[in-house]
Amino acid sequence: MKKNIAIIMGGYSSEFEISLKSGQVVYETLDPTKYNAFRIHIFKDKWVYVDAKNTEHPIDKNDFSISVDGLKTNFDCVFNAIHGTPGEDGFMQGYLELLDIPQTSCNMYQAALTFNKRDCLSTLKPYGIKTAVSYYVNLGDAINEDAIIAKVGLPCFVKANKAGSSFGISKVYKREEFNKALEVAFKEDDEVIIESFLDGVEVSVGVITYKGEVTVLPITEIVSDNDFFDYQAKYLGQSQEITPARLTEEQEEKVRTVAKKVYEILKMKGFSRSEFIFKDGEPHFLEINTVPGMTAASILPQQAAAAGISLKDLFGNAIEECLKK
Repeated sequence: MKKNIAIIMGGYSSEFEISLKSGQVVYETLDPTKYNAFRIHIFKDKWVYVDAKNTEHPIDKNDFSISVDGLKTNFDCVFNAIHGTPGEDGFMQGYLELLDIPQTSCNMYQAALTFNKRDCLSTLKPYGIKTAVSYYVNLGDAINEDAIIAKVGLPCFVKANKAGSSFGISKVYKREEFNKALEVAFKEDDEVIIESFLDGVEVSVGVITYKGEVTVLPITEIVSDNDFFDYQAKYLGQSQEITPARLTEEQEEKVRTVAKKVYEILKMKGFSRSEFIFKDGEPHFLEINTVPGMTAASILPQQAAAAGISLKDLFGNAIEECLKK
C-alpha cells in the first residue's frame, strides 16, 4: 500500500524561496509507485496543502491532516525540505514528534543545537574538532572593536548566529566596517558570531544515513567567484563546485573522518552537509546544515550523483529510514 508523504517547504526565514524549489524537486522525484506525495507550504500566515491544480487546502494543525472534498488524509511520513526556521531549528521536529509522525531530518534537539552556530561549536570543541577562533556579540552589547580584532584578527567574518545559506554574513577587512557588518547580521538574528578568517581550501561534506549505515558522500570543493561563498555564489551560479574535490589522499581521509565524527558525536540522522576549510593541512569545521538544499544546483544531490545514488533513491531512502523508527 502506498504511503502518504507530506513534503513540507517554505518556512519563515529569508530562505523560503530556495526551500520551495527544494520541495518541488522532491515532489517531482519521489517514486509514484511507492508514495502519494503532497506539497505542504508552511508560512507564518498559513499552512496549506497545494494540490496538482495549485489550489490551497488548509492544514488541520491538531493532527497535521488535510481534508479535500470531505475526504480526510493523514500522513505516514513528513519529508522536511524547510531551510531555516521552523524546519531546521527544531520547531517542526518537536511538533511532529508530539503527533508521533516520523520525519526525514534529525531530531528536535539536534536541529536546535546545530542551527545555533555558537552552541554547536561549543559542543564539538571538547572532542578535538578544530574550528576558527570566535568572538560573540549580542544585540545591545557595547562593541569593542579593539578586543574583537585582538582575538580574531583581520580580515574576519561577521555572521548571524542562527541563519543559513549565507544570509547575514559579511567579510570585514577594516575596523570601520564592523558597524555595517553587525547591522547586516542583526537583521537575521539577535546573536552574532565573529570568526577569524581561515585562508585555505573550502570543502563541503555530505554525510547521510543510507541503507542503515552512516555514509560519507564524495567531497565537494568550493571555489567562489566572489570574496567568499555567499548567497550569490551558493545559489546564483557565482562559484565552482568541484566534485570530487581536488584533495590529496591524506586531506580527503582527514576530512571524511572528521565529518563522520561530527555526525556521530551530534547523534544525527537523515541528511547533513558540513563545511570545512583546510588550514595548515587540517580541516577546520565551520558549520553543519541539517536540511541541505535539494535543488538541481544544490551540493548534496551533486555528491549523491557522484556516489551513484539517484535523486529518487536518495529521497526514497530518507523516507524508508525514518519509517523504520
